[in-house]
Parts: sequence; structure tokens; C-alpha cells
Amino acid sequence: MKTQKLLVVAILAALIFSGFTIVQGKEIFEVSSQPHREHSSQGKNVPEDSSRFKFDSGFTFEYPDAVRGLYVTGHSAGGEKFNSLVETVTNTDLNAMVIDVKDDHGNLTYIPDKQSPYHEIGKPYIQDPKNLLKELEKKQIYPIARVVVFKDSVLAKNKPEWSFMDGEKVWANGRGESFVNPFVKQVWDYNIGIAIEAAKMGFQEIQFDYVRFPEGFEKRDSELKYSRGHYEGNQDNVQNRVAAVTDFVKYARGKLKPYGVKVSVDIFGYSATLKEAPGIGQNFSKISENVDVISSMIYPSHWSSYFGIKAPDKEPYRLVEEYAKLEKKKLSELGTPPVSRPWIQDFTASWLGEGNYIQYGKSEVEAQIKALNDQGINEFLLWNASNRYTENVDYTP
Repeated sequence: MKTQKLLVVAILAALIFSGFTIVQGKEIFEVSSQPHREHSSQGKNVPEDSSRFKFDSGFTFEYPDAVRGLYVTGHSAGGEKFNSLVETVTNTDLNAMVIDVKDDHGNLTYIPDKQSPYHEIGKPYIQDPKNLLKELEKKQIYPIARVVVFKDSVLAKNKPEWSFMDGEKVWANGRGESFVNPFVKQVWDYNIGIAIEAAKMGFQEIQFDYVRFPEGFEKRDSELKYSRGHYEGNQDNVQNRVAAVTDFVKYARGKLKPYGVKVSVDIFGYSATLKEAPGIGQNFSKISENVDVISSMIYPSHWSSYFGIKAPDKEPYRLVEEYAKLEKKKLSELGTPPVSRPWIQDFTASWLGEGNYIQYGKSEVEAQIKALNDQGINEFLLWNASNRYTENVDYTP
């Protein structure tokens, strides 16, 4: 018996040094003697955990033939509207939901365990995320967790040193919204921690939104006080911003890889028309190289005289067609391009003023989908901030 025990100990010791698998609840850890490192585009080392593991949330979802989804706020996901949104998806060719997990203010849309470092920012909009995911699993609705990253008034208030200071106060834009600083590595880890919680809950994909500096930042970057982190000393402010945004996306994807989730990023559509958007730090190609899915926001109402179209909101097919042609070319230049899954418009932009907009309904939504399909793009997401989606739309690919 003693000999047998010694043999078991010897075998376990050998396994530990060679790399082995430990099952702990639902988490399967693969311990490796070789640490892994990731390099940023600035040539800095971005550390990654030396342990690797496979994670099983307990849910089973199949990736659809092509994701066709709609946006769901935390209030809708946790309220009476959720059932009607589920019906909208199950009664049509839609098959996915993008659900707010961290919202535009910086709050979680559910209350995590008291042990969670994010407990204090939780709001009781979604009372039971696990039950919500069980319902989605039953209906096979592909769940995507939306995590708003750098627009975060809550974190900016709690950690001013991670934000942008205007004199003695945290800077806010004209809508009263504050941003946190993409140069600060702690901000990266803070948001990735939230994404990992969402992955552990059972979400199959993490969609990062507001992965950028504030709009027009190039006009105020010399006025505001903020840390440049390890990007300090580099002279080109535009390239600093591009590097910070790109490095965050690459770093986040590496950290989320063990959880088996896809990583997607929302990006301004106009970023694809430029080498890079200089103020906000978005480089379409560099971000696309580091995600599984790229989701350009191509709402016709958000363009101004692009592609030779005087009033883009009034020509949804033409605007989307022209954008899709451009994006296809940009993605074809990449070694391993991500899936293209644009955000399209299911709302009426009356704020554009008379003569510049039209009422959006069935025909306008279908026109955008057809324009994408005609250019070989079969995935899309519908945006309506109040989650009131047009009825009787044909979403058939």
C-alpha cells in the first residue's frame, strides 16, 4: 500500500511539471510550465496569465448560420418587454440578442455576488442573469454581452486619476458623460474582469463598445490632465491613441480566450474610410486584426454627405451598399479577417430636420439588409435605443 501511494505521488509530480488538467467545479485548468507573453504594438510586453484553462458555463449554444440580432437594454432584459423581444426573435429569422451587461453610464445591469469587486456598481435591472440565459438557451437565441468600456461616468467619478481632469474636476462632454483613460492599464483590467464575469455566466460573445477616446479628443488633449501610462515619451499623440486602443483589444482577446467566447468590437463606420480616426484612436484595420467580429455602426442617419450621397438617411440601400464595398476591400487586405456584422438602423432620425430624414419602417430596414446581402455580408445587428423594433420585417438571408 505504501509503495502504491508513493507511485501515485510520483505520477502527479511528473504531471505537474509536464502540464496537466485539473477539474475544479466547471473550470478545467491546464497548468503549463511555459509562461505566455503578448506584445503590444508599442513593443511593450503585455503580461498574460501563465495558466491556461478551459471553462464550461453549463450552457450550450450553437453559433447560428449567420448572426442576425437585436439590441436589448438591461431594463428590457429584466422587465416585461423581454418576453415580447424573445417572441420577435423566435417568430422571425432573427437568432441573437446583444444584451447590456455594463451600460453607458458604467453600471452593471445585474447585482453580482457580494464577493465580486463589481458588487457596488450593480443595478437590479436583470434580477437573475442565469435564468435569462436558461430561457435563451431553451430558445437557442445566441447571447452576446455588451460591455461599454471607456465611456464610464461611474468609474471616472470613483477614480478621477483614471480619467481626464479639467482643472480640479473630472472632464465631461456636452451630454454630461465622462470617459476613463485608455492609456491606463488598470482601466483595461477593470473592464476585462467584467467581461470574464459575463463569460462565466454563459454569454457566448463579449461585445466591447466605446473602445475609443472621447470624440474630438485631439482638440483638447493638450488642455486636459491625464496619465499616458507606458505610452509616455512617445511624441506622436495620434499614434499613441491608436496604439492604446489597439493594444486594449488585443490584450482583452488574449485574456478572454480561455473562456471560449468570441470577441467583437463596435466601431464608427467612418473609421473604415480613413487610415485612422485621429482623435478617438480607432484604426479599422488594426482593430479588425485583433477581434473575431467587427461591428461597424453604419446607420444611414449618422453619415453626412459621404459616398457622394447628399442625404444618406433617405437612401438606406445606397449608403449601406457603398459602405459594404469599402469595408470588403479593407478586410480583404488582412491575413485573417474577422466576421463582418454591422449595426443597422431601425429608428427614425427626426432630429436631422425636415428634408434630411425619412420615417424608418419595414422597407428601410429590409433595404439595409439587402444591401449587405448583395455584398456578401450575411450578419447584422439592429439598433433601436428604446428596443421598439419594426414589425413584419423579412430578415431572411
